[in-house]
Amino acid sequence: MDRRTLLGVAGLLASGSLLSAPLAGCSSPTAASDDNGFATGDGSFTTVPAGKRETAPVLTGTSLAGAPLSTADSGGRVIVINVWGSWCAPCRHEAPALVAAAAQTSSISAFYGINTRDLDKAPAQAFVRTFKIGWPSFFDPDGQLLLKFTTLPPKAIPSTLVIDRKGRIAARFLGEVTTISLVQAVRQIGGETP
Repeated sequence: MDRRTLLGVAGLLASGSLLSAPLAGCSSPTAASDDNGFATGDGSFTTVPAGKRETAPVLTGTSLAGAPLSTADSGGRVIVINVWGSWCAPCRHEAPALVAAAAQTSSISAFYGINTRDLDKAPAQAFVRTFKIGWPSFFDPDGQLLLKFTTLPPKAIPSTLVIDRKGRIAARFLGEVTTISLVQAVRQIGGETP
């Protein structure tokens, strides 16, 4: 390096410009209550009174198996949408609870997954096999489907949304769910007593 280049690099280092760029992605995680970006879930549960619910977007896309998939095919049931990634430790931890909740509410609910930030389907497909996930998941590596939710967005991974029989967003879990909490939410929103 010549003297002028060396002085330029030293100036960038002193101003912090060169160092701040790589560290931007290493900032502290956004709180689950922030409006921007994704966050680590804090376990919060939000429910919307029936009179204040807004229509949920109808999701269409491709499943992990490569087949067309749409939430319009839910047949008037309560829709449960779980946002997950194969790389996500809390997603692996909550998978058995989701499977149990789906089994316990199968008469009134339709479960869907949104697999996000997996750039390759293979790890996501392995996740589905390992945890015996019995519902389809949208393959959404760049998060485009997630952007469709403006009311109670699923801004943590994992997140779970519950949509009522009229197609309105009724509840959101940020972070892991338990079988009991999800079953109670689905039954209540579906019109059954918990």
